[in-house]
Amino acid sequence: MRIYLIFATALIPLFVGALWYHPKTFGNTWMQIAEISEDKIKNSNMALIFGLTYGFGVLASFMLGTIVVHQTHIYSILLEEPGYGNPSSELGLYLSDFMEKYGQNYRTFKHGALHGTIAGICFATPVLGINALFERRGFKYIALHGSFWVVSLALMGGVLCQWM
Repeated sequence: MRIYLIFATALIPLFVGALWYHPKTFGNTWMQIAEISEDKIKNSNMALIFGLTYGFGVLASFMLGTIVVHQTHIYSILLEEPGYGNPSSELGLYLSDFMEKYGQNYRTFKHGALHGTIAGICFATPVLGINALFERRGFKYIALHGSFWVVSLALMGGVLCQWM
């Protein structure tokens, strides 16, 4: 696993957010539906907000990496088997052979972006949608933030799948 890619892709939501929530795109709509004023934004601790956003992005990237790179699953399935971790054992030789033959299957940006999109639609949007419903937010709120996460996770998944 290329851990630096986890930290690099964690920046994607920050970059997408800078574009997504800019006043010339959806920023004014966001401020209106979230009931946030310019004063509230100016009086917030942006270093803390960006730092925590990055930290949450690292967690999201780590989890997304396990979703978009299917080859990682074989290791978790065999983790408790005798010989795991010993490259010269029967299991070690099997894993080496398997990865040599199939290790690059479905390792494309397109495939990762597909799984990132699915994660955005089927996981991120429902989670934020549930919170939004209890906060009495409307459909526009869910659609705006859900689509942000679909785009962000698609890009993150694509990068992770292609290069991790």
